[in-house]
Amino acid sequence: MAKHVLLNNVHHKDTRVLAHYAKEFADDVASVLVFPPEFVELQKEYPIFFQLDQQTKKYQCVVMLGLQKDENLFLSNTTPSGWDADYIPAMMERGPFLIGFQQQDPLSDPSPVIHIDMQHPKVSNDKGQPLFLEHGGNSPYLNHVATRLQSIHEGMAIQDKMFTGFTSCDLIEPVNIEFDLNNGEKCKLTGNFTINEEKLAALSADQLFELNQSGALQLAYAVVASVTNVRKLIERKNAKLS
Repeated sequence: MAKHVLLNNVHHKDTRVLAHYAKEFADDVASVLVFPPEFVELQKEYPIFFQLDQQTKKYQCVVMLGLQKDENLFLSNTTPSGWDADYIPAMMERGPFLIGFQQQDPLSDPSPVIHIDMQHPKVSNDKGQPLFLEHGGNSPYLNHVATRLQSIHEGMAIQDKMFTGFTSCDLIEPVNIEFDLNNGEKCKLTGNFTINEEKLAALSADQLFELNQSGALQLAYAVVASVTNVRKLIERKNAKLS
């Protein structure tokens, strides 16, 4: 069971985190949530799709990491980090950390603070990256994590506005992906949504202007460009089967 506590340099001066990716750390996931600020980097290596959250009935962004349940084709035994890609999604890099909010005083808005799950498999007292320097300052690793958490926090705020722009232009469409693996297995991926490329190309000047002003136009093109990475994912799968 998770045990989230407020991170501080007194109680966690000796806490370390294994900044490595492997199945034993629960990194064997077939998809992971991503956020708009990451799209430019994500499109280079991962297929970006949308999925409908059944509880909130809102779209959320994901990248595919595998082609079946509990499969992450980017995990690797031959790379120092255990991850075979130049860019790692922020939700994977955050590891045991998450953003919480703390009320500093009754007159101010709650401030974002970092929490850590002390039951997470990557948390250790003797192995991994230190979180604090000898005299209490943040370690370079913790500063990097804080940057990734900030990206997630900002991305959540941007995401709703992006989807409002996409839906107002009727750009979102369901996509089903069917393919055969080299071993003869037939696969089908459902439940994903993407940008309709034809409708994107046919937008009016006013629609293009509004999407561009909001920053959503570049994000739409990134989603379209990323779909070619499905083929690369299939190639990764076939390579593991051979």
